[in-house]
Amino acid sequence: MEIYKILTAQEWNDLTDRRETDGAPIDIADGFIHFSTAAQVRETAARHFAGQNGLVLAAFEADALGPALKWEVSRGGDRFPHLYAPLRLADVAWHADLPLEDGVHVFPNGIA
Repeated sequence: MEIYKILTAQEWNDLTDRRETDGAPIDIADGFIHFSTAAQVRETAARHFAGQNGLVLAAFEADALGPALKWEVSRGGDRFPHLYAPLRLADVAWHADLPLEDGVHVFPNGIA
C-alpha cells in the first residue's frame, strides 16, 4: 500500500540534499512524520496546504518503512500512518509536483 507525504519545495530540496530529514516543523513538534493514505491525502492538502504552490507529493511503500510506521487514530477517528524515524530519500517510491488549478491541488492520476 502506498502512503503519501506532502512537502514544500524547500522541504523536498532539503531531503534530496541531505538524504534524510526529521520532517516539517509540525512533524518535529509531534515527534513523528505525518503521512496520509490515498483516501486521506486530498483533505490533508486542503486543510494544511490550502493555496500553497510549489508542493511535492512523495509516495512511499508502507510495508518498506518497517516497524517504525505506526497506524494511529487522528482526524475524524481515521487511522493515519505516522513514521517514528527519519524520512529517507531512499524510501521514496516516486514523487510528483502538486500544482494548483483554480485554487485546488491537482493530484496525479490514480490518487483517490
